[in-house]
Order: sequence, then structure tokens, then C-alpha cells
Amino acid sequence: MKTGALGVTSVAIAAAAGSAEPALAAPRPADAPLPITPSCSGHETPSSVEGPLFKPNSPERTNLVTPAITGVLLALRGVIYDRECKPLPGVLIDFWQCDQNGDYDEHGFSLRGHQLTDSAGAYRLDTIVPRDYWGRWGRRGAHIHVQVQAPNGPVLVTQLYFPDDTQAYGRNFAAHNAGDQFFNRACVVTLGPKQGNRYAGRFDFVIKTTA
Repeated sequence: MKTGALGVTSVAIAAAAGSAEPALAAPRPADAPLPITPSCSGHETPSSVEGPLFKPNSPERTNLVTPAITGVLLALRGVIYDRECKPLPGVLIDFWQCDQNGDYDEHGFSLRGHQLTDSAGAYRLDTIVPRDYWGRWGRRGAHIHVQVQAPNGPVLVTQLYFPDDTQAYGRNFAAHNAGDQFFNRACVVTLGPKQGNRYAGRFDFVIKTTA
């Protein structure tokens, strides 16, 4: 079922809206880990709307690609920082998204999962590039929902978007981004060059740790 309802944590970007890394400029294996961002902006990642599609108790996992899932693969990496740009270990992150057809799994946990950042504040997500769809709020560009919470901190909700020149499913990402009322360029992931059927990407968050 296609729907425009979304749920995500208000998180903040490091290095200004998922800043590009020099390592992404040259071809590299898409599943290779990206280097840790050396600094962050200290500006919180913008929040976004929260919809009814969030499901608690998702599996703890970093890889959302199961045998039933096809699509353009995405290896997303990043770090979660506080507003002083200190990496935050043990942060709870929930990811969920639609599939290559623009459909969400509302009954199970396909393309849903949670994880904790490691001792360096880093996370890793292996998934697919989602597709755009029509929903209750009109055209939605491709996006990944994220909910983030530091230990004993406030829950923040946001959505991650894709660059205008992303190549997946024969879709026009630039047009769909432009037509999405919630699209925020501060929440666009940095992608390396497409290699075969996969991308490597990066997005760093900056979040509040106290209310």
C-alpha cells in the first residue's frame, strides 16, 4: 500500500547536510566503509513529519536486504554527534522505508530495523534506494525514515533524501524531489559514483542529548 505517512527522528547533520568526503570523489567498492568525518557543523539535523508507518520492535540489524528485496543497493555509513561535535556511542537508530515499487511493509518488518551506534558513534546501513510514490501528501520523492534517540535523550524524527542525479528505477529524482513538499536539501545523503547496481553513501547526524 502506497502512503505518504512518515515517521522519523529529528536528527542533525554533521559537516553541513551530510558533507561530501574526498574518498567519495573517486570510484571505490560500494560496500567499503567510508572514513569517519573529521568534524561536524554542530547544527542539528532538521526534523520532519512523523507518520503512522513507524513500527516498534523492529529487528536489530544493520542489513535490511533480505532475499525478497530487489533494487539498487545502498551502503550508507555515518556518525551521530552531539551539538559539541562529540561522537555518541549507544544511540538507538530506527530505519524504515518503502521498497523498489514504492510500497511499505505494514504487516511485517521488511526494510525495517534498528541498531545502536558503536563506540565511535558510527552506524552502518545496508539497504536499497527506495522509490518515489504518491500518497496522502501527494508526490513523495525517494526517502528513508530515521528515528534517533541518545540514551535518556529526546526522540528525534527525520527523513533522508537522495541527490537529484541519483540513477535508480528509471525515475527522475530531480523532478520528484522538487515536487515533494517535505524535501529538505539539508537532509540529502552524499553518494559516491554508482558502481553496477549499487551506491555507497554517507550521512552524519547531530542531535540533542537532553530535552
